[in-house]
Amino acid sequence: MPFVRIDALSADGARLDALGRAVHDALRETIGIPPDDLFQVLVGHDGVGSTLRYGDYLGVHRDDGIVYVAITLRSGRTPDQKRALYRRIAELAHAYAGTEPRNVFVTVTENGPADWSLGHGVAQYLDDGGGSGARPK
Repeated sequence: MPFVRIDALSADGARLDALGRAVHDALRETIGIPPDDLFQVLVGHDGVGSTLRYGDYLGVHRDDGIVYVAITLRSGRTPDQKRALYRRIAELAHAYAGTEPRNVFVTVTENGPADWSLGHGVAQYLDDGGGSGARPK
């Protein structure tokens, strides 16, 4: 159950939608999330009222095409799965939204079952959390 936040500079609704689809498709392909597991916050920044800052850290030249992707999910993915996820997000962001791969900045934050409530004030991932008893990804 990933929770995704995407922030992009000078992005209209169509570009934000394309970026959201890129990340969702990459998550489905590389770590096997279900198709309906879609929880995203998509934010476009205009550079005036809100903006994004970036540099050329580690020799990667970024520009105003920068896209920040923050993914929170339960722990358990291997480093190879994460590498595949990062690569696929960059590929699909380029294919779907025209974002240059060098401008795709991704972070993954992992947590545990007690750190989620998916509605109704219930901790669905805990054995005693109530709900359907299903343990989604």
